[in-house]
Amino acid sequence: MITFKHILTMAAFALALPLALPLATAQAQTAAPAEGAVDAQRMVGQSDVTTEAVKQLFSERFGNMPVVEVRYAPFGLFEVQIGSSLVYTDQAVSYVLDGHLIDASTREDLTEVRLEEMARINFDALPKELAIAQVRGDGSREIALFEDPNCGYCKQLRRSMEGIDNLTVYTYMLPILSEDSTEKVKNVWCSDDPSAAWDDWMLLGKVPEQKTCDVPLDDLLQLGRDLQVQGTPAIFFADGSRVPGAISKADLESRLQALQ
Repeated sequence: MITFKHILTMAAFALALPLALPLATAQAQTAAPAEGAVDAQRMVGQSDVTTEAVKQLFSERFGNMPVVEVRYAPFGLFEVQIGSSLVYTDQAVSYVLDGHLIDASTREDLTEVRLEEMARINFDALPKELAIAQVRGDGSREIALFEDPNCGYCKQLRRSMEGIDNLTVYTYMLPILSEDSTEKVKNVWCSDDPSAAWDDWMLLGKVPEQKTCDVPLDDLLQLGRDLQVQGTPAIFFADGSRVPGAISKADLESRLQALQ
């Protein structure tokens, strides 16, 4: 798969321009920011006709690459969203920064903050009819899990969740690893007790019996694509935040408590 880094490599010679002024010159230029730069700082996080122009130019410069959005970023840069990733550029798209932007005064990773913001979902809008719902205790806390039946880390997450009470778990089975995954999802969905059948397989290794019924496979796979779930497990919390991959029982409990 060609990534943005591959495109940057191929375009390296075209973009091989000086990235900074000589040190002596830079040290001499200590004047206050220009009025335009100050206005740009006020626009951080917003979009307008200028960002639309940058979006079009960026796409054209990199072979009509699909760009989701361009917004003003701190320090006079423009934030370019490509899929679920971020890069930064200048208004003329002469330079591209592919990495994390750090606020030196606060040590805050501004890129990570934005990535987390972009990854948030509307938890209440999740189609619960596509999930296997399991209620523990009073079920007052909620999470949604996307899991493949043949995902080892998903099984590890399931084991680490044992003993966590007062929790409602919405499991979205996402068969993305193999044809066998699809078969297991069908059999679990069609079983007399999908919740028990899922736990039996994920925790005990008991293969679900073969069953036949209407299974919303296309809807489950489309949901995964819509939410940009690129691997399993994926954990979504009630505030819309997500964690890609398995986490420890302590980390999971800590995140749940923080939302109470």
